Amino acid sequence: MAQKKMGRPTIGDKPLKDRIFILVDDETKAQLKKCTEVLNTTRSDVVRKGIKRMYDELEK
Repeated sequence: MAQKKMGRPTIGDKPLKDRIFILVDDETKAQLKKCTEVLNTTRSDVVRKGIKRMYDELEK
């Protein structure tokens, strides 16, 4: 049997290969932290969900 590659696991069926760096103020950082705690997820997941929600609103 072929050995699986080592590395970061993919989320879903699409590999995550691009990075986005942003600057935020203390209030935004605190809001993001609260979201991660309440939703029990990562900062990246919260940001992805927020982008998806905004995109869906634009498509309406």
